[in-house]
Amino acid sequence: MALPSRRGLSPKGSAQYSVRVCGPARCETAPVWDVGPWNTHDDHWNPSSVRETFKDLPQGKPESQAAYQDGYNGGLDEFGRRVLNPAGIDVADGTFHNVGLNNNGYVTVTYLWTGTGATTTPFPAWGTDVNVRQQPASTSTRVAQLPAPTTVCAQCQVHGRLVQADGHSNDTWSYLPDYGGYVSNIFIDVPDSWLPGVPTC
Repeated sequence: MALPSRRGLSPKGSAQYSVRVCGPARCETAPVWDVGPWNTHDDHWNPSSVRETFKDLPQGKPESQAAYQDGYNGGLDEFGRRVLNPAGIDVADGTFHNVGLNNNGYVTVTYLWTGTGATTTPFPAWGTDVNVRQQPASTSTRVAQLPAPTTVCAQCQVHGRLVQADGHSNDTWSYLPDYGGYVSNIFIDVPDSWLPGVPTC
């Protein structure tokens, strides 16, 4: 993902800043690893008291959208370029396809680090160097790692690829917004494979 401010840019290789994007087909979660597409100082997810630029715009409205739709800033971005579409986020090709887009379009975005997403439930996790994956599959890109037994906060859970470890098998994965990815429930220390009280993603 790319967002129009370095205030939402993850350090290289991390998922510190991740967004959940919902398109016509489904929702996907991915880290923010680039800046753009139009502006580089428009942290529009922040309230005006914190927002770096374009403080007179409503919270959550990208400057590029206001420029394209309403002629804000003369229809220009921060560099003086004519804004040719209202994009406030740039979705990488794979995620673009996965959420069901086949052209430019509108998506629903949740900025997971702002705490505006769904509630989470804490659970103890076991294992060392447990991988957190971009999707609920052990073949998916690793976005983070749990270096030692810890407590994780699960937002939702889903059936994914089967995982086997220490004589146990489980196909359920939990989304951890603090890490921007999924971990197999086999590494969450509860009696059942499906976490109690945690909704389906």
